[in-house]
Amino acid sequence: MKITALVENKSSGNSPGTNRAGLRTVHGLSLYIETNGRKLLFDLGPDNTLFENSAALGLDLATIDTVIISHGHYDHGGALERFLEINHTAKIYVQSEAFQKHYARVLLLNIDVGIDASLRNHPQIVLTDGDFEIDSGMRLITVEDTSKCYSKANDTLFDDKGKDGFAHEQSLIISGEPTVLITGCGHAGIVNIMEKAAQFEPGVCIGGYHLYNPTTKKTVATELLDEIAAELAGYDMRFYTCHCTGDVAFRHLAERVPGMEYLQCGGVVEV
Repeated sequence: MKITALVENKSSGNSPGTNRAGLRTVHGLSLYIETNGRKLLFDLGPDNTLFENSAALGLDLATIDTVIISHGHYDHGGALERFLEINHTAKIYVQSEAFQKHYARVLLLNIDVGIDASLRNHPQIVLTDGDFEIDSGMRLITVEDTSKCYSKANDTLFDDKGKDGFAHEQSLIISGEPTVLITGCGHAGIVNIMEKAAQFEPGVCIGGYHLYNPTTKKTVATELLDEIAAELAGYDMRFYTCHCTGDVAFRHLAERVPGMEYLQCGGVVEV
């Protein structure tokens, strides 16, 4: 299995694997995954960055057969409309609640951070509600209880019902040797996601933890980072984090969690 970060916030630093200079960076996430003869995208990023970086790497997005959109925020699904213009066959798995309104609250103003609801009924969209098995080797998991090691970086995020509970978030399990867990922002809490995923015995976890708030520019408290580090250190596996974890939180966790690295734009993980 080969995972390449096509969209990510950074292009230099502690990336594993190959770091290709010249790729555009943006606040967002898209991972290109090759496994068992399949070509997947996990998230699409916010804008044309996906298409520019794919072209730079010689990747033809028209050949993608499966897309997972981790949750209903634009930095993960903002490029959906253009993707559908160039790829007419891929199935795109999205939690049904992802197409509801989602906001970031800034100074009592609600800033729209959602994805295009008009695409909800597109024939390539597969709406999911809760856990979902794509096939015998891939499944989507969701988390209902987000209370353990809750990240205060979520406090500015809302939907039409109030504080966002992240029922629209899903993570991907790819079975193999080792099994791989892929998260988007991990709004539900990486500790909670890991506990849900433990039954599948993942050996690698890739994705963000949302421990930095891009609106307030603040990292969560050190006490929370210590709690998360203690939980993750109990798993015998490799962690590659990125995107919304933030530099401060990453450095803190990496000092305390064996085998944790940062996956930046252009970085490649092979398992």
